[in-house]
Amino acid sequence: MATTGEDIPRSEEELAAKNETLEDYTLRYAPHSFRRWGPATVAITALGGIAYLADFSIGASIAISYGTANAIFAILFAAALIFITGLPVAYYAARYNIDLDLITRGSGFGYYGSVLTAVIFASFTFIFFALEGSIMAQGLLVGLGIPLWLGYLVSTLIVLPLVIYGMKALSKLQLWTTPLWLILMAAPVIYLVAAQPQVLGDWLAYTGTEGYGGVSLAAIMLGAGVVLALMGQIGEQIDYLRFMPAKTEANRGQWWAAVLAAGPGWVILGAIKQMIGALLAFYLLSKVADSAATEPVRQFVSIFSEMVPLWLALALSVVLVVISQIKINVTNAYSGSLAWTNAFTRVTRHYPGRIVFVVVNVAIALALMEGNMFAVLNNILGFYSNCAIAWVVVVATDIVVNKYMLGISPKLPEFRRGMLYPVNPVGTISFVLAAGLAIAAYFGGLGSFLSSYSPLIAVAVGVICPPILALATGGRYYLKNTDDGVDSPRFTADGTPSHEVYECTACNAEFERPDVLYSSYHDGIVCSLCRAIEPLEAR
Repeated sequence: MATTGEDIPRSEEELAAKNETLEDYTLRYAPHSFRRWGPATVAITALGGIAYLADFSIGASIAISYGTANAIFAILFAAALIFITGLPVAYYAARYNIDLDLITRGSGFGYYGSVLTAVIFASFTFIFFALEGSIMAQGLLVGLGIPLWLGYLVSTLIVLPLVIYGMKALSKLQLWTTPLWLILMAAPVIYLVAAQPQVLGDWLAYTGTEGYGGVSLAAIMLGAGVVLALMGQIGEQIDYLRFMPAKTEANRGQWWAAVLAAGPGWVILGAIKQMIGALLAFYLLSKVADSAATEPVRQFVSIFSEMVPLWLALALSVVLVVISQIKINVTNAYSGSLAWTNAFTRVTRHYPGRIVFVVVNVAIALALMEGNMFAVLNNILGFYSNCAIAWVVVVATDIVVNKYMLGISPKLPEFRRGMLYPVNPVGTISFVLAAGLAIAAYFGGLGSFLSSYSPLIAVAVGVICPPILALATGGRYYLKNTDDGVDSPRFTADGTPSHEVYECTACNAEFERPDVLYSSYHDGIVCSLCRAIEPLEAR
């Protein structure tokens, strides 16, 4: 006998699910009623999150190791790959207003299968939170004499008040700080090139410390492997892009410009920053040890000090580092909290709230900082990139090939419990094979020759496997049910999410049509989050 909504006491999770001001639609479709920002505002907010200085360290480290030419080719190769794979998932997120985890569920992984990738994405956010926090701590040490351990703590605590209120607060923060950040980042580079133009020729001739000499494909792939760890950044861009307004004929041009710029387009600015970092590190090598040349704060202090008095150079460098760290780490903490909450809620069927996992994410990042992860940057990113590449490439391939070209995977998104199989072998097996083989190659398990080419292995397997497995299974594991028990369609004829509103029987809040379905447990229409936290026996 079905249990009615009146018979079931309201749980704390159901009541917490109503507070979307704090929760920012953590586990669900972002409704039309909440998406009040224009395309330009969403794009600027999303791009504000890539103000991080880790790019300078990444560019510097691979240039010092493999030489300038190899570093440039590695950066360009990685940027092209990131752009190509990021475009379909960015479009899908902006078109249907769901984050990358929800996209992953219906793009080959299944309801529980994407828990694995949610944890990988959460790992991306705390790795880069720790990296940026380390850079800020270096700035506080150089500029203000604050010990590193205390700088790590300050860089962690400073973002907590800012990230709690989600998109509404973050959009204002990114808009206000972007102009100053751009000026502080660009001014010393322009000055260096104008004052010492010969430095460009010397920089281009630099061959690195690893003995590769001229251009080497192995060196390029090793460098690209480090840069490709940033492929997971598209997940953070999507956490903003899901708030894009609906695409219409009137805003079509602005909409596409915003999606391209703030989606895969982030990597263009990222590649420029990596090359600048390589240039500044080369210039700094004659003044400091190799390890210090990869520290962005020392790079900028060295140039600023040629422009202004040392005290002002230190102050400007600290301001740049602090602004950059805050701009990116509010995004890291925000996106990480979404990923952890997604994984935890599905596995446990309890919803503790996003704020709990903000604290969890920054606590893990603080532990990494105190463990001096900055010293082994290349190793961490080189290993992690294999997982990030496999995930994003598999999802992008499912969207482009299985959904739009072959028509095997349902074109319209699905992410709700009960509508999906627990695990879809198409994406899950493809990911495990792509990441597993790439990691084995990275550690030499497939021979010394292939150890330099692990990124290409992850890409190749991630592209080939999804369509093969989709054809082999006939696409049967994409949808468990096609009828969600609600009479009206979720999407209009042109694919736009419906604005029709329903009241959730469980939490009594109102939700738009794409986010609701019938529940026999509550004997009524419920929202996707209340469906997610129903007991296991509620099928």
